[in-house]
Amino acid sequence: MTILSINGESHTIDAPPDMPLLWVLRDLVGLTGTKFGCGIAQCGACTVHLDGQAVRSCVLPIAAVGERKVTTIEAVSTTPAGKQVQEAWLALDVVQCGYCQSGQVMSAASLIASNPNPTDADIDAAMAGNICRCGTYNRIRAAVKHAAKGA
Repeated sequence: MTILSINGESHTIDAPPDMPLLWVLRDLVGLTGTKFGCGIAQCGACTVHLDGQAVRSCVLPIAAVGERKVTTIEAVSTTPAGKQVQEAWLALDVVQCGYCQSGQVMSAASLIASNPNPTDADIDAAMAGNICRCGTYNRIRAAVKHAAKGA
């Protein structure tokens, strides 16, 4: 048994220690906002926060989480940066198909929380590895900048 802090709540998880956090979130806890994309931490669809830092949950075994706090897309708006990012995404109509967007928002919120005035290079570095098949990268960059102005 493992106890995880997810979105401010304690969850007792009965799963093998090498089970990826993604599957714990989706299959055992029922939080389906975090998406499976590639399974090898290359696309970013599975991004969540671990103590505020963006991490890929598809390759993170629950044994590596420890006592750190997990935040998913379902609760990112409870943080000031997460709220700003979500508002910017809506204001600039970023989403096209939407599949990658939870990971995009989580990466952007982590960036804004740690760097409230990011440069283009900072945005590129933070968002690298978040793949959008629809190609909304220009709107994503604009939304990150918009969120930074409100942070």
